[in-house]
Amino acid sequence: MTRYALHFLYLGKNYRGSQKQPEGNTIQDEIEKALCTLIKTKIGTIFSGRTDTGVSAYHQVLHFDTDYKINKYKFINSMNGILPEDIRVFDIEEKDKTFHAQKSAKFRHYRYLIRNDLIKSPFDTNAFFYRYKLNENRMNEALKYLQGEHDFSAFKSQSENPAKVCNIYYTNAKRSRDEKYIIIDIVGDRFLYNMVRTIVGTLLLIEKDNLEPLSMLSILKSKNRSNAGATADAIGLTLVNVGYKDCSDYLKQLNT
Repeated sequence: MTRYALHFLYLGKNYRGSQKQPEGNTIQDEIEKALCTLIKTKIGTIFSGRTDTGVSAYHQVLHFDTDYKINKYKFINSMNGILPEDIRVFDIEEKDKTFHAQKSAKFRHYRYLIRNDLIKSPFDTNAFFYRYKLNENRMNEALKYLQGEHDFSAFKSQSENPAKVCNIYYTNAKRSRDEKYIIIDIVGDRFLYNMVRTIVGTLLLIEKDNLEPLSMLSILKSKNRSNAGATADAIGLTLVNVGYKDCSDYLKQLNT
């Protein structure tokens, strides 16, 4: 049996998240169905992590094991011929058995896109619309309190996973050149259920109520979900990258 890492992207708006659900209609359902069609046997996959209903990915990773001999370029073309147009494979690589798409990952990079304008564009299929003016400098100040290793219970929705500690390596909020969008980037070793969306919701709460950016630190230290903002809409969230090497070089690129 050979282990492969599959690299792919998708628009999440038409799916019930990345990982299998009893109701079906997930990214994993479509990937495994395509693999089964191509390899002619049932294939189980392990994702680097889950994305929720409506969340997209520029770069998601999974692994699977098979005896099927894969020709890289033929395989990619065949998979993309089977998959729906809103899911696309762009790479596959052979790995040793120690590789695990989830456990081997060193960092994840999420981006939240807000259209911060008076008019909602019909072309914004992957951005959250927020009419009232946001101050990206204040948002950056608030985000800095989240950097480092912390208990992020205040930003976690209920789940069966008891984990609550994450290490956030990088945060940044910036306005696009045309000044119509706020782009929020967060890189960490791992993320709790709905954590990024709740952080964004808390940023919006701080802006809406004109709270001090220091409020973010108070909310973090409280470890109480009721103190944080609402969970922001999934439509603005994208998994940008999953990395399997130390993130220092990657962070240097983000800072340039």
